[in-house]
Amino acid sequence: MDRTTKGDAGPLHPESRPAQLRSLTGMRFFAAFMVFGFHTAFIGMYPGVQETMNKVLWQAGFLGVGFFFVLSGFVLAWSSRPSDTTRAFWRRRAFKIFPNHLTTFIAAALLLALVDGMVLNGRDAVLNIFLLQSWAPDMNIRGNYNGVAWSLSCELLFYLSFPLVMRWINKIRPSRLWTWVGGLVVVIFTIPFLTMLFPSAPLMTFSDVTDLEMWSIYQAPLPRMLDFTVGILLARIVLTGQRLPLGRAGAAVLVVIAYVASQFVPHTFGLVALMVVPLGLLIAATAKADAEGRKSWLGSKPMVWLGDVSFAFYMWHSLLLWYGYMTVFGPATTLGGALAEMAAIFAVTLFVAWLQYSLIEHPIMRRFSVSKRDKEKKAKELAATVIPIKPSDDDRAAA
Repeated sequence: MDRTTKGDAGPLHPESRPAQLRSLTGMRFFAAFMVFGFHTAFIGMYPGVQETMNKVLWQAGFLGVGFFFVLSGFVLAWSSRPSDTTRAFWRRRAFKIFPNHLTTFIAAALLLALVDGMVLNGRDAVLNIFLLQSWAPDMNIRGNYNGVAWSLSCELLFYLSFPLVMRWINKIRPSRLWTWVGGLVVVIFTIPFLTMLFPSAPLMTFSDVTDLEMWSIYQAPLPRMLDFTVGILLARIVLTGQRLPLGRAGAAVLVVIAYVASQFVPHTFGLVALMVVPLGLLIAATAKADAEGRKSWLGSKPMVWLGDVSFAFYMWHSLLLWYGYMTVFGPATTLGGALAEMAAIFAVTLFVAWLQYSLIEHPIMRRFSVSKRDKEKKAKELAATVIPIKPSDDDRAAA
């Protein structure tokens, strides 16, 4: 048996793990908000400071999505139990992502038809409905309808492959987990180097990378499986009691340093490679702090609530931001006006996200994520664990 590093708490058994990593739930909202901030810069709400907004917020969207991908692997590995079945796992994940996805897809289709007067593309619609759009190298396919749903196309691959990947990673000896993390990080850094062989044109309108580079590095499901797998490995590192090189505060500082450094490296490296290690360490250190019972404002009730609605916020924000800007606000003439517009659209998006979570996402998950057969099986298992108490002589006398 591998020994844990001196000074660590030791392995966390399934029964001793906290059911919810509250601080990580709170951090989810910051990731979603960073994507929101990126898109405000992208549409140019205030042309007078557009260059500054691009410098400050350019990396925000890529950081937010990268956080979600690493977090997905980490949280799924953290909550994995030997008694769970592949069928039950797939059912839970399907009822988690498809209600929000289909709701926002319908909204996007209606807005494209009624507001933009566009003729809807049936091929793109089918690919989007079934979350296959990110397998297409064409940005027009990946970005059609609700553009942010491309990330769910990657998540769908993560969920389908997770049971197999988790079985493989569970066979890795704890002392070798960091070696595997290092190997995957090397592969992640290799991908931007390989894209140097691609044609150098045409560049995308909002970046100095090409469409093919954006797809190969950032939006294609197979390369993003690497981020997801790093998250799984880091969860195993924490669960098996291996030492982390940085605590929560140190990892947060490293994220900030990497974020600033992204302004000075080629964008092909800033899309994914530069941020994956800092984000992974921040997630792992935050989870370890939660597991050890260390309090954080990120785990407060308001932040957990924001984290709960963050998925719906992420799925709605691009539509509301774009159509709010196009049909209601338009370019602001002052910085104060731009900030007011952003605040108004943010408030509307948060309200819509709360409605989506309260009326659709949460009720559907509660009702359908576990099959009736599994519920009955669990009830029987619980009943079997109840030990009948034999009445004492005093109890008989009292009767």
